[in-house]
Amino acid sequence: MATATAHPAGPVSGSRSREEKRVLAGTLVGTTIEWYDFFIYAQAAAFIFAPLFFEPVGSASLAQIFSWASIGISFLFRPLGAIIAGHLGDRYGRKAVLVVTLVGMGAATALIGVLPTYGTIGVAAPVLLILLRILQGFSAGGEWGGAALMSVEHAPRDKRGLFGSYPQIGVPLGLILATSFMYVLTSSLSEDDFQSWGWRIPFLSSLLLIVVGYLIRAGVAESPVYLDMQSRQKDASAPLGRLFRDHWRRVLLAALIFAGNNATGYMVIAFFSSYGAKTLGMEKSQTLVAAIVGGIAWLVLTIYSGRLSDRIGRRVTFALGYVLLIAWVVPMWYFIDKGTTASFIFAILVLTLGLAPSYAPQSALYAEMFPADVRYSGTSIGYAFGSILGGAFAATFAQMILDATGRSWMIGLYLGGMCLISLVAVLMVPKSVEKSDLHV
Repeated sequence: MATATAHPAGPVSGSRSREEKRVLAGTLVGTTIEWYDFFIYAQAAAFIFAPLFFEPVGSASLAQIFSWASIGISFLFRPLGAIIAGHLGDRYGRKAVLVVTLVGMGAATALIGVLPTYGTIGVAAPVLLILLRILQGFSAGGEWGGAALMSVEHAPRDKRGLFGSYPQIGVPLGLILATSFMYVLTSSLSEDDFQSWGWRIPFLSSLLLIVVGYLIRAGVAESPVYLDMQSRQKDASAPLGRLFRDHWRRVLLAALIFAGNNATGYMVIAFFSSYGAKTLGMEKSQTLVAAIVGGIAWLVLTIYSGRLSDRIGRRVTFALGYVLLIAWVVPMWYFIDKGTTASFIFAILVLTLGLAPSYAPQSALYAEMFPADVRYSGTSIGYAFGSILGGAFAATFAQMILDATGRSWMIGLYLGGMCLISLVAVLMVPKSVEKSDLHV
């Protein structure tokens, strides 16, 4: 067990330091590409897909609900991707599965960029769009778990939170990249050009990102924890069976821990921009600038929160984030409804103060919650189900609440309820799991 005893002490040579940098770059690039693909779709769902793919179903409002719902459909297939990728990752290693999920995610995104609209092929257009969205969800189901484990299982014991924050900052980085791309296009193209062909460019650009991500990930070594487990022949013949028989409570807790953050995060990712433009009459560029500024703050605070969790613990860091979110998700609508760029930015910046600490420690906490031979499956499946409970239909529910009540702050009650559930769940995780030996 030389690997198990040497690694917690931290880097001891230049070669290990270089390998750690490759690992962190590989996990960061992969999750950034994953979230770039998802954010491009979410923003297209906010501005483009309703008129081009769904408006024939009826009113513009109903078409927008269908467009939001298409985001959530892919989340329903994340658990299947998580189950398959997690099973393969636990039996055959983290690295190969990560490459496959990256290619699958990017290919689906690029194909959306060449998809004919309803006006060209009729009802086949939304059907094909949803099928590609399902492929995105299937691929993403195994992406995050593998990236999270590669980063945490390479980490020194006292830096798991910091290392684990790297796949987490793929969210704000993907948001910044996708939103900046959309901002440039909406600012430089006429509305007609953007609607007819400009919206396709961010989707097609995913092909380039796939190549970059593949080249970086190909140079990353397999997880030392998996190699150690394999050398001791601990790769169980049926890790999924063991997971659901012996660890189903922790899978449930993992899902509930993520749900509140994911639901609230999707307000920044998709709903705020649409709400600002369509309900408040703001320029698209104003709402996109606010999202970019929020993404930068989210990125910086996520790295800080990962470090913080190494000092004060994962559970305390999570709890801090959720308390801040619960306190802010209702009053923030007062500032959002002012409809100015400054008030929009302020609302999102304060929101990121809670989003970062309730997300940054997730990789490390999930890795510590499950034993090595079912860890990929446990983290991936817990994450996938948390996505369904949280972000899958958050924008859809928000739109339905707004249409039914006409009061934006009522959306805050829904978000606060989700965050309260997640707060209770994270406090139910045994404190003893933190900084446990990952090799067992």
